[in-house]
Amino acid sequence: MYIKRPSEHNLRNSLKPEDRRTIKRRHLIFYLRVWEITTDRLLGHVVDITPEGMMLISEQPIATGEECTLEIRTPDTEGAIKPMQFKAVCRWSDNDINPAFYDSGFEFLDKTPKDIESIIKMVDEYGFND
Repeated sequence: MYIKRPSEHNLRNSLKPEDRRTIKRRHLIFYLRVWEITTDRLLGHVVDITPEGMMLISEQPIATGEECTLEIRTPDTEGAIKPMQFKAVCRWSDNDINPAFYDSGFEFLDKTPKDIESIIKMVDEYGFND
């Protein structure tokens, strides 16, 4: 899988040094789907994630600066769906190496200790081991 280096994003969407992530992102074994709650539309799939934010891959670009209420739906051990809702803001969005897709970086907003614990658990369950 190819993931762009920050220098490969166009200048229009480039981050200021203080906006860059400081925690290593974890890649997941498979892409978890992410819905935008207010429209119940599939927004994209998680590529990598930390307790601070995530990168999505999608078929449509996402407006930089747009705040969203998002939901990741993961199965529990019995196969029932466990929704995890959170607010996030899109910090950058740019074409993927495959021009049919877009990569977008999100920062989580209003995180609670329970939200952080849920993300860490999700990475442990679905992430690659380093």
